[in-house]
Amino acid sequence: MTASLKGRSALITGASMGLGLAIARAYVAAGANVMISSRGEGPLRDALGSLAALASEGQIVAAESGDVANPADAERLVAASLQRLGQLEVLVNNAGVYGPKGTIDEVDWDAWAEAIRVNLLGSVLMARAILPYFKAQRYGKIVQLSGGGATAPLPRISAYAASKAGIVRFAETLAEEVRGFGIDVNSIAPGALNTRLLDEVLEAGPDKVGEEFYERAVRQASDGGTPLERGAGLAVFLASPLSDGITGKLISAVWDPWETLGAHVADLQSTDVYTLRRIVPKDRGLVW
Repeated sequence: MTASLKGRSALITGASMGLGLAIARAYVAAGANVMISSRGEGPLRDALGSLAALASEGQIVAAESGDVANPADAERLVAASLQRLGQLEVLVNNAGVYGPKGTIDEVDWDAWAEAIRVNLLGSVLMARAILPYFKAQRYGKIVQLSGGGATAPLPRISAYAASKAGIVRFAETLAEEVRGFGIDVNSIAPGALNTRLLDEVLEAGPDKVGEEFYERAVRQASDGGTPLERGAGLAVFLASPLSDGITGKLISAVWDPWETLGAHVADLQSTDVYTLRRIVPKDRGLVW
């Protein structure tokens, strides 16, 4: 079944380029009214123009610049979205940065802390800003973008890894806090994407990111990486009625059968499938 977002309105952060813009395109194509945001006003205007060209008659596409990690901006982005769109059912927390590359004792501390501020605190602030509205209407979808750092170490890109693990655990925790309000909170692992973040890794070189990670990036650039449309498709599913009741999960756009997860809501609600957890010896066939 194709997910429809007709009649729904969404606020998408970090949506002027890359995956955020791909998600915005997919939302517009699925019938949603969309507010996009980013810190850069020039790219944001360009993105707005491209999205407006895709919109149907009567469909609203708007843009508002802002820094998600600034509490006042987070509140303003939600207020502007409600004013322009008239309602909100979906928040997509996509804004994020890689942060500095190098070992923790060598990287610039301010740059490291800034990555935590944008990736982790920015996501939390946006959720805080929109939750009163979602709670009042007793419905809402929060779609959180994750990354490889959530499930595996990323040496020399530690701020990114730590922040991504943090936001996934926050999403799991928030899902529990809002049970009973009809609010679903989920995270997306979009796969290895050929976006500006990959360009940053290639530009940094093996001395900064490590030989193994750099070589992996070179192969990804050559192979083309995961299509942006795959993660965007999952973001549409998680914003649609088809995913109602699925919450507190980290779902892979590449590896998980998300198109059919609506048939497994009961199993997902009663198990720790698609969650962060500690591996104990018996999970690996060891008896200690």
